[in-house]
Amino acid sequence: MSNRLFQGVIHQMKEAIDRTFGVIDENLNIIACSDLGKIGETVSEPFSAANELYVNEGYTYKPLGTAQGASYTVFVEGDDILAAKYVGVIAVAFTNIKFYYDEKYDRSNFVKNIILDNILPGDIYIKARELYFNNDVMRTVILIRATDHQDVSVYDIVQNLFPDKAKDFVISINETDIALVKETKPGIDPKTIEKLASTIADTISGEFYVHAVIGIGTTVDNLKDLAKSFKEAQAALEVGKVFDTEKTIISYDNLGIARLIYQLPTTLCKTFLKEVFKMGSIESLDQETLFTIQRFFENNLNVSETSRKLFVHRNTLVYRLEKIKKITGLDLREFDHAIIFKIALMVNKYLKSNPIKY
Repeated sequence: MSNRLFQGVIHQMKEAIDRTFGVIDENLNIIACSDLGKIGETVSEPFSAANELYVNEGYTYKPLGTAQGASYTVFVEGDDILAAKYVGVIAVAFTNIKFYYDEKYDRSNFVKNIILDNILPGDIYIKARELYFNNDVMRTVILIRATDHQDVSVYDIVQNLFPDKAKDFVISINETDIALVKETKPGIDPKTIEKLASTIADTISGEFYVHAVIGIGTTVDNLKDLAKSFKEAQAALEVGKVFDTEKTIISYDNLGIARLIYQLPTTLCKTFLKEVFKMGSIESLDQETLFTIQRFFENNLNVSETSRKLFVHRNTLVYRLEKIKKITGLDLREFDHAIIFKIALMVNKYLKSNPIKY
């Protein structure tokens, strides 16, 4: 935010407030003040980071509260009731000024509006020119979701990992989700992005004991497609929650057939299950049978290999497969039938999960 904007407002308020007052940045430097000689000085004593009044050495302080922490603090000379009133009024005024400034000029807020579809496509490039925003770079949206209660700010953790605010944008979406819009190199290997996401997850869990899952959207080469990448990252998390519950990093590009199933209407999925299981319901298969099917698929429909992994006789496995054929009408030893059954299991799991769609 422009220091000159703060200083201009202070100049206008100076006649009404007969005390020294000003603004301190996050590095404890006075960036604007009614006493011009104090600009550039550093406040030696740290003050409260909470959005509360704080009195120290004859001055009253109050941070400007924001959704992502206070980056500025206002101060007024004095430690009496009048100083507290002055600093309260100044804080309200500067908070509103900062809000409107961020709405108009802040790049992070601009990126947030893009990914949340809060700006018309035609206005994106006009705004980008106003902000001198670089359009000709590749970017990927990485969505970090904290899955448990945390006493630390995941936003602050990610912000510290990516401090270059000119290239990478860390955006708070809600209480659990943080979006990282990462600038990437042309032709970057998707595995490189997955390794980066893994590093983020390891840092959050290893150093701060917060479990997080991460969804990765596709890499895009223009600003308007950032919203698409963000929705893909959201979809990756939701699909992963259904089909890949053990994974921490889920990339939209690697969802495979699960991505297709996630995009199908639930009515179509129910119709598909009824058509596949004409002879009997999928619910009639017990857990042992489903476990056998899972291992059979994992071993590429190889009867001998599956029986060895299950520690059962080959004939026992053949008997189980015949039982499945009798119940469902599908012979899993036939490739086409196996594909249909695999998809049917995934569709059934999808319907039970009742996932959120974006």
